Amino acid sequence: MALPAVDGRQYVYRVDAPEDALLADLFWDAWHCHDESAHPRAWDLFDAAVIRRVS
Repeated sequence: MALPAVDGRQYVYRVDAPEDALLADLFWDAWHCHDESAHPRAWDLFDAAVIRRVS
């Protein structure tokens, strides 16, 4: 999942979840991981995230 941040960059996170996980749950998992790091604040808009399923 790629999250855009206030510095204009996108930060990518891998979120391990079951196939039936809600997209909002995936977003918040990645967002909280980003928020707890040293990176600039990520935009907290669900429609700003890029979510791709990896097999």
